[in-house]
Order: sequence, then C-alpha cells, then structure tokens
Amino acid sequence: MTTILLVDDDPAVCEVVKLGLATQGITVETRTRAADAFALLAAHDFACLVTDLAMPEMHGFELIERVVANRPDLPVIVLTGAGDFPTAVAALRAGAYDFCTKPVDLAQITLAVRRADEKRALRMEVTRLQRVVAEARRFDAMLGASAAMQSVYGVVEQVGPTDATVLLSGESGTGKEMVARALHARSKRASGAFVVVDCAAIPDTLIENELFGHARGAFTDAKQTRTGMLAQADGGTLFLDEIAELPLAVQPKLLRVLQERQVRPLGAEGEVAVNVRVIAATHRDLATMVAAGDFREDLYYRINVVQLPLPPLRARAGDALLLAQHFIDHFARLFARDVRGLTPEAAKRIRDHDWPGNVRELRNAIERAVAMCNTRELTVEDLPERARAYRPGPAPAGEAVDITIDEMERRHILRVIEAHRGNKAAAAHVLGIDRKTLYRKLLQYGSERQA
Repeated sequence: MTTILLVDDDPAVCEVVKLGLATQGITVETRTRAADAFALLAAHDFACLVTDLAMPEMHGFELIERVVANRPDLPVIVLTGAGDFPTAVAALRAGAYDFCTKPVDLAQITLAVRRADEKRALRMEVTRLQRVVAEARRFDAMLGASAAMQSVYGVVEQVGPTDATVLLSGESGTGKEMVARALHARSKRASGAFVVVDCAAIPDTLIENELFGHARGAFTDAKQTRTGMLAQADGGTLFLDEIAELPLAVQPKLLRVLQERQVRPLGAEGEVAVNVRVIAATHRDLATMVAAGDFREDLYYRINVVQLPLPPLRARAGDALLLAQHFIDHFARLFARDVRGLTPEAAKRIRDHDWPGNVRELRNAIERAVAMCNTRELTVEDLPERARAYRPGPAPAGEAVDITIDEMERRHILRVIEAHRGNKAAAAHVLGIDRKTLYRKLLQYGSERQA
C-alpha cells in the first residue's frame, strides 16, 4: 500500500486529504509543522511528500531544499493557491516534482501521488540496477534474470555437453549466435573451432563452395584448393545462421554430409571425413516452409533434434532495464563518457517499449545515446524517436480483480502467444507446457484459429 506524508498547518486540510486518499488505497501520515515532518522523514520511508508552502516556523521552500539535499530520491508535491503559477514554478525550480492547487481536488492529488510513486519506484529500480549489474548472473555473453531466460539457460546447460544437433528459433536480434557459442563452450568440442556460416549473407552461387570447398582446377578460377567451412569446423561446431535461406539445391548435399559425416569438395575425386556438430538458427517458421515446399522435410527433421526457442525481449520481464544498464556501463567505458544510468522517465520508456528489434535494437539505441549524451544520466530525449513516442496499450478492464484464476491463465497464455507472434512452439516453451497441452487449452478457450 502506498504511504505518503502530508504537511499542512491547517488540520482540516490534513483530515480531508487523509480521508479522501484512503478511499484510493493511499495511506496518509500528517504533520502540521514542517520541522516535525522533516524529523519523521529521517526515520520512515514514504512514497512522496505533499507539503503546503505558507507555514509558520519553517516555510515550505526551506523544507523542499532540505528534502532535496538529504532525500533526493523522495518526490515532493507542493500545494499552491489556485492561479498562483509563479509560486508553483518557483517550487519546481527548487526541486519539487509536481504541484496541486487548493482547494484540494481529490482526483488531481491522487494522480500526482500515483505518478510520484511510480517515479520513485523507477528511480529505486535504476539505482538497484546500477548496483546489481556487475553482480548479475551472466551466462557467457548473455545477461538476463527473467524466467524466460532462465529456461533457456537450463536447456543450454543440459544439451551443451552432448553432440545433439540444436535448432535455435526466434526473432532477429534475440541472441541466437550467443546461445550457439554457449552450447559450443559447454561441449567436449570447446577447444575446437566454432565456424559461423551466415546463409543469408552468402550469394546462392557461392554457398556450395563456401560450405564444401573445392579442389584445384575445379573451375576456371580455382587456382588452388580451398577448404570449405564444414571441413574447417572438423572437431568443433558449425553454426548455420539463417538456415532457412539455404538454397533448395544445396540442402540435400548438406543432409548427406550430416548423415554420412563425409564431405566432397567441388571437383574432388574423393570424400573427406568430417566430425562436426551442427547448430542451426532461423527467425522463420521452418515447419510452415516445409509444408509450402520451400524447405526440405528430411533436412528439417535432421537439424530439429533439439529445438530451443529464444524469447523476444518484450517477453523477458524486467530484462530490458537490466540490459540497458549493462550497455550503459559498457559504452561509457568504451567511449570514456561519464554516463552512469537512466532518469526515471527514460527507464519507463525503455521498460514499456516493445523493442521489435530485440536486444540488438536496445544495444544500438544505448550505444547512440551514450555517444551523444552530455549528462550523467540518459534522458528520454537521448532515446530513439520510436522509443520516445511508444505508448503501450491500456490493460484490459478488471485485470487485477473480479476474474477467476482460469480466466487469468487464459489471458496470460494468449498474451504469450501474441508476444511470440503466433509461434506456438516458442510460446509453449516459455509457458513451461508441451505443445499438445497448449493446443488443448486453445481449443478449450474456443480459439481454434489460434491453434
């Protein structure tokens, strides 16, 4: 429950505000002397301080100055006379967070208190992040404390030491290569090579040569033998990024290599044995591509031994702020800038933005912000325009009360599916249930179109 401290030399005002805010779930401690209020602040914690200005013994401005100097984390809301805007502006310049006019309007002061409480909570969260980022559990190059990422870490720990082929799925920017490297680092092949093949970046006419290599004289410009990436990964791990872009004509040749553990370079007379673990990744739905004839079914089943969906950043509750602070620390050191954190308003935008580009987009946003920033804290204006303008949709009415547990479960499941853009395998993984259970629940909800 939110608890605030109200200071006003008029006991009647104190009583009216106290009774009114109690109906809004806000507890109010009252004092009629500023000195008594300041002493109370030293011993107790409050969401904010609401103070009148015209008080005997200690004026409200003096109280504001003392609070700003000693409790900079505590938002101050001042009470001013209606139309007395010069005084309100002076109070804001002195360090107050907001102002409300007298006679007190319950709706106005409730809104101000709610905003102040959120600002203080965000400030505390930013301060906490600055303290814990260095101590946070890192999983190789990955950082995240959300339940969704803890699930990913568990699979990596379990599957990493094996030679099982892994298919990483998820949106662009979710860190698939970092997960692949973590799998490699935990395998018996860790001392071997980790070879990356970006299937989307290599032209169709060159991909076969890149994968299999060629013998001298295989074609006009083949003046010397070239070792393909499959052979380069011998004894280690081959990471096939964006495997959905692999040309259909090359797919059966890759399948044969994976099955026979033999590779024939272009123009060579014999085959060369290769001992390689394959980790593949894609942001596309390979099952749908197989059904459409755009990806070979046999290769799909060969690489889909263990499927590990990676959650988008919007499904990783709390991780956006943790990652933002980590990137601030990183780029502040890299650019030799004295940038230490975020203002509460900037933290709120980062927390609420859906980050369609995921961790990569957030990293780029923080890199630019730190490079351009001239203050110790990144502000809303330092963020990209899309993050500045983003406003999350309103929560459904009745979200917190008057609904059954089954209804809460239904809403949560449908939101997770929406967060993963309809990918049922990824949603089931985050929810901790198998796909059959998910489909059964969707049918039960009457959401056949979702299944």
